[in-house]
Amino acid sequence: MHHANLGTLLRTCDAVGACLAVPPWRWVDEALARGNTLRRPSCVHRVGDPLRWLAAERAGGARVLGVELTDEAVRLADLPMARRRTVVVLGHEATGIPAEALDNLDAAVEIPMIGTGLSLNVAVAGSLVLYKLAGLS
Repeated sequence: MHHANLGTLLRTCDAVGACLAVPPWRWVDEALARGNTLRRPSCVHRVGDPLRWLAAERAGGARVLGVELTDEAVRLADLPMARRRTVVVLGHEATGIPAEALDNLDAAVEIPMIGTGLSLNVAVAGSLVLYKLAGLS
């Protein structure tokens, strides 16, 4: 499950010229190795403390966007192309972005859905947002 999601996100990051930031959990390196269908090194940052890293990125001038349902969320179709360093935060498919990380967001992006599901697969959602931010969709 994890290697497919991380592999898809890594492939999308490569396609749009972005890097993938991942937490230092034991399964991540194995999942990246199995899921990297590019078969060459890609841009991956290992983030020791995700909350501290997000705060530092934001303090350094990066825009931090969360893919999350909120009252103020911008619809994906209305999301402008990124004009500066942008970090996209993806949450768990069932529980979303952890509450403690929401304070580090500058804005949220909503992917409208017509069907009965409440969310998309995390790799699909991340890929849609990355292509929109890169101006490729």
